[in-house]
Amino acid sequence: MALEMNVEMKNSDDLLKVEGICKSFGKMLAVNQCSLEVSKGTITALIGPNGAGKTTLFNLISGFHKPDTGKVFLKGDRIDGLRPDKIFHKGLIRTFQISRELEKMTLLENLMLVPGQQEGEIIWNAWFRPWRVRAQEKQVKERALETLRFVELFHLKDEYAGNLSTGQKRLLEIARTMMADPEIVLLDEPGAGVNPTLMNKLIGYIHQLNGRGITFLIVEHNMELVMTICDPIIVMNAGSILTQGTPPQIRNDERVINAYLGD
Repeated sequence: MALEMNVEMKNSDDLLKVEGICKSFGKMLAVNQCSLEVSKGTITALIGPNGAGKTTLFNLISGFHKPDTGKVFLKGDRIDGLRPDKIFHKGLIRTFQISRELEKMTLLENLMLVPGQQEGEIIWNAWFRPWRVRAQEKQVKERALETLRFVELFHLKDEYAGNLSTGQKRLLEIARTMMADPEIVLLDEPGAGVNPTLMNKLIGYIHQLNGRGITFLIVEHNMELVMTICDPIIVMNAGSILTQGTPPQIRNDERVINAYLGD
């Protein structure tokens, strides 16, 4: 798909913009003419009943699926059709409903692998500039340890990631996200399987990272989390955007109530 610049989008305050996205799988229309905007600095929620198309929309935005029609813009640049790794390097990162940590590597190793373009990835540097490789590796390690302290997993730095609890794996995903220096993070059900204590920690970390300038788009079924930290809230139903508003507006919207409970 040819990529092109949208001048109007360049003048917008929206960090992420989706225009008329559609995606079918066989005869099933999973996403139907979806359009939305995520403004820089916000914590935006994307909610809806099971099967509404939320995760499919995440996959379309992040490059794991290609849309049948429609456009996706990040910072004014069109990104639909790009590979996930290309989108990652443009500042957009996503998590998944099921954690994708490297199970046979330690937490510290999981984090140290995240930063791109490391000197040691170039074989000539390992041979002829080993001091540069060692210096950068030291910096990456120090940053990884600092990040593990932030999410309170430092005491598990040498533990295999596959041995973590579900909640700890969610915190590890937050840590890996931080190591990537993203501008916007797509969180897919971060509260799934997380106990109330870790949920409160998770909410606090998202708030702190947002205060550092990271924008969030969150798919979540836990309405306590959504109503506590998200504004605005976008509602999907049957593959389309149903409505958008503040938490009080969404909480009292009859269309939203009907979508969740049935007419």
